[in-house]
Amino acid sequence: MEILGTTLRICVDDLEAAAGFYERLTGTPPLRFERGGVSVAAVGCFLLMSGPESELEILRKVTATIAVEDVDAAHSTLTAVGATVLAGPVPTPVGRNLIAVHPDGSVFEYVDRKAGPEQ
Repeated sequence: MEILGTTLRICVDDLEAAAGFYERLTGTPPLRFERGGVSVAAVGCFLLMSGPESELEILRKVTATIAVEDVDAAHSTLTAVGATVLAGPVPTPVGRNLIAVHPDGSVFEYVDRKAGPEQ
């Protein structure tokens, strides 16, 4: 499985202020969307999230987001090497994702940019 890149996940109280800072830092305008009651701004390699503490508590457990060519192939590789897939693959606003726990206990989100069957 080839890893195409990683995204750093940051939970923030003020999404507007954080998005403005990271936009100035990276020179990249934010891509904004909502997911499960959480407001999200993707800015360069940063994924900023703001919302109810109950939702953010879960999101903070994910170490990073890892971009891959195909989430289905990542699912096969992850399970073959001993990871446990907790959720997915499922469609998202920009592709598909899954959440996996590695044997060391680290939790990662894997994403691709392929449209799912419901999109």
